[in-house]
Amino acid sequence: MSRNAEEQSDITRLKFEADGSFKRLDSSFRNQIQKGGKFEPEKDRYHLYVSYACPWATRALIVRKLKGLENLIGVTVVSPRMGEHGWPFANAHKFPDADVDPLYNSDHVKDLYFRAEPEYGGRFTVPVLWDKKHETIVNNESSEIIRIFNTAFNEFLPADKAAIDIYPEKLRLQIDEVNAWVYDTVNNGVYKTGFARTQEAYEKALFPLFESLDRLEKMLEGKQYLIGDVLTEADIRLFVTIIRFDPVYVGHFKCNIRTIRGGYPAINKWMKNLYWNHPEFKDTTNFNHIKTHYYWSHPIINPTRIVPVGPIPDIDPL
Repeated sequence: MSRNAEEQSDITRLKFEADGSFKRLDSSFRNQIQKGGKFEPEKDRYHLYVSYACPWATRALIVRKLKGLENLIGVTVVSPRMGEHGWPFANAHKFPDADVDPLYNSDHVKDLYFRAEPEYGGRFTVPVLWDKKHETIVNNESSEIIRIFNTAFNEFLPADKAAIDIYPEKLRLQIDEVNAWVYDTVNNGVYKTGFARTQEAYEKALFPLFESLDRLEKMLEGKQYLIGDVLTEADIRLFVTIIRFDPVYVGHFKCNIRTIRGGYPAINKWMKNLYWNHPEFKDTTNFNHIKTHYYWSHPIINPTRIVPVGPIPDIDPL
């Protein structure tokens, strides 16, 4: 497919608010997988496209592994070097642990979007949950994909995996409340800080970010998980940002008031517990992809594309 879509795919052409603030656009494909609907739960019908570098995509990878969906939903990982055409597959840009597109041999993720919707006008983001039957995108909103994975395929899973529930009904109000401010000030807050085009916009995002980290530090003191005494989607959604904080966000996005390892002992302990004691988190974290993507793919921030060596280690031992 040969269509000039650099306005949609080239991150150097991001749109900003009048005050220099970065504003993230909403996802475009918001369908569900459910019995009786267009997208029925079936084995080997759906495919997940992700980047190890992207925190939003890694949410989906973690839940896919946590729920034991590896044999039901295939996965393809793109190269972390996102250029003017967006996320490339390995045939367009070879990189360790990057894959070719097994379904269509696409060069870039944008090719999937145009296959699903030839007149698509949004950005080409990951994760992408793809339906092989209808050859279209089911959903590209990570917060919804992880909830799909949480329940939609339980009938095909062994009892222990089907019983895992990262969004338990009795905790939903608390989870939703925490997710809301964590998304705005932390998950997206690091981006609003890093992509700010003015000092005012930068500080407007930076200080709420660290106020929320201070709040999270108090919440996690003496606790293993954020809400209740069980792993929930709130932990997963926060983890993908915190694991990237010291290696990327402190330097690249100028989130440098404090580091996690040096300034937040409770958050650091919580992160290390998830990483070292839960393979779903460790096995889906690829620091080479993470660091390469941010430092290479954002020439508006790092024009030399030099990827820093540190911090060493990427994450402290337990």
